[in-house]
Amino acid sequence: MKKAIFLLSLLFTPFLYAQNSENIVQGNISSFPDYAIIKTKMNLKDVVTKADSIPEFPGGIKVFKRKYFESIETLDVKIKEKVDTRLYFIVEKSGYVRNVKAVGTNKKHVEAAELGLRRIFARWKPATINGEPVRYLMYFPLTNKEY
Repeated sequence: MKKAIFLLSLLFTPFLYAQNSENIVQGNISSFPDYAIIKTKMNLKDVVTKADSIPEFPGGIKVFKRKYFESIETLDVKIKEKVDTRLYFIVEKSGYVRNVKAVGTNKKHVEAAELGLRRIFARWKPATINGEPVRYLMYFPLTNKEY
């Protein structure tokens, strides 16, 4: 039982710190840590990372995190294993999520992160610039921290 609790806390701790308004990367797309990878895997035409209002999940970011936790597959994470996955996705002008891409060192974590987001079928309130909806690139760093 202790092992299961430890495993779950290790898995979910990164997500508690994954998305705050302070750590949303905004600015030039080429400043993203994995720009070389995502530019080949995603359609970045007309995508912005800075807007008057950022995309909003129905109910807020806490509801999004809860739904994400519910939809992500639980992985068997070893005690000393480092979780270092970065999740990118585009919230389209229509509010739907497209072009989901996760980048990381562990293939299982990458696949679980992508699949977890794809399982959430909800329409976001799109980002806007001057009142017009725009395509917005979202970035979530998912890492575990040692305390």
